[in-house]
Amino acid sequence: MVALLRKPVVWVLLVVLAVAGAVALVLFQPWLLFVDEKVNEAGPPGIEAPAVPGQSPQGGQPQSGQPQAARPQVVSTGSFISHEHGTSGTAKVIRLADGKHVLRLENLDTSNGPDLRVWLSDQPVKGGTGGWFVFDDGAYVELGKLKGNKGNQNYEIPASADLGKLKSVTIWCKRFHVSFGAAALNA
Repeated sequence: MVALLRKPVVWVLLVVLAVAGAVALVLFQPWLLFVDEKVNEAGPPGIEAPAVPGQSPQGGQPQSGQPQAARPQVVSTGSFISHEHGTSGTAKVIRLADGKHVLRLENLDTSNGPDLRVWLSDQPVKGGTGGWFVFDDGAYVELGKLKGNKGNQNYEIPASADLGKLKSVTIWCKRFHVSFGAAALNA
């Protein structure tokens, strides 16, 4: 063994293996599979409880001059299915009182991973391995980095996003071009 370590080719091979191992650790970040990032953001005010006709959002008498349409409304919703990693939870597109839109992820539960993003896409949600790689094939809007792999979170949808065409949401691993899970958004 000692004689083997005296050969320069062995040292070169050991250095190459050490560098390759370090690069693999940086790329794959395997420790993230064992670390959960929990987020619990509140939803838009007035959206959690269904509106009762004839009452204001606070439960009293209707306020004059405040139309019912001025409250946040769920535009579309869907349940996550698993792709590369087990994923569950609900996605909701919510129109706020000011006309802006927010994507709300509720009870999200997926694996953590490197470079996870939240995308709205025009691609259909497909089960099985055939649905893992489709979301970057068409139009998509990146809403930002995934805030946490567990919990409730909100993402602002840009005004330029065409919600008539973007009918799915995916938790997308940008580094490896694969969906961890996705939900079809239905009105």
